[in-house]
Amino acid sequence: MPKGFKSGFVAIIGRPNVGKSTLLNRVVGQKVAIMSDKPQTTRNKIHGVYTTDTAQIVFLDTPGIHKPQSKLGNYMMQVAEGTLNEVDAILFLVDVSEGLGGGDRYIIERLKQVKTPVILVMNKIDKVQPEELLPIIVQYKDLYPFAEIVPISAKQGTSVNILLEQAVRYLDEGPMYYPADQVTDHPEQFVCAELVREKILNLTREEIPHSIAVTIEDMKVQQNGLVHISAVIFVERDSQKGIIIGKNGALLKEIGRLARLDIEKLLGNKCFLELWVKVKKDWRNQDRVLKDLGFRHD
Repeated sequence: MPKGFKSGFVAIIGRPNVGKSTLLNRVVGQKVAIMSDKPQTTRNKIHGVYTTDTAQIVFLDTPGIHKPQSKLGNYMMQVAEGTLNEVDAILFLVDVSEGLGGGDRYIIERLKQVKTPVILVMNKIDKVQPEELLPIIVQYKDLYPFAEIVPISAKQGTSVNILLEQAVRYLDEGPMYYPADQVTDHPEQFVCAELVREKILNLTREEIPHSIAVTIEDMKVQQNGLVHISAVIFVERDSQKGIIIGKNGALLKEIGRLARLDIEKLLGNKCFLELWVKVKKDWRNQDRVLKDLGFRHD
């Protein structure tokens, strides 16, 4: 590592559906966090690693901060809010196309309890006219003393490089925590399960998204190089199981087809993806089941 190499941890926070996962995927150059137009899709801290010749940032894409309505929701909020004092800087993403809302005010009140520098990231500038931006900036500046304000479009990549330069300024000199070519610290099984869940979110109706969880039961490479993956999709009700499977299994097949394409890009190998659907009634409110599915309360 060169002299003066910087490293550290940066949290990405914001209300649901402001583009946190889109930004993380843009920064690391591939999909490590799922994207959906449905809110509250990120449930765990997703770690993405961005490395240059002079710095390494470990990004934490946290669950969207919102008022919890279940034990799973409480867990998600503990994860998001517990992150804020553990990092070197915070990126607070807002959607400029929607303007300042109650959810943003709620987060700003939370930010007043921490000492970590906060960079206001004004995302989705591609959806507003330039002259509309300044009044929105003034609204936010009146509520909190942000360390920096950076307008970007995570989807198009506009000014993301400027945001990264600003974030590096708040890091101290330190070691390279991960190899330069590593983009996430999550095991492949976790990312594969998330890719399956993403396809379900994008293909099903409103009643399904927050009632599902996906686990990888088995993942092995066969002698011919084919990766065999067996995954289980958990739902809360029998009726939801029927929706996921679809008529003559058509929807489940489409979920599998789309997920397999992304998984093959991730792994660099052909794969055979086997999907099962099981019912765990009211799993989002059962501590034991939440632990079994990988959600922790520690």
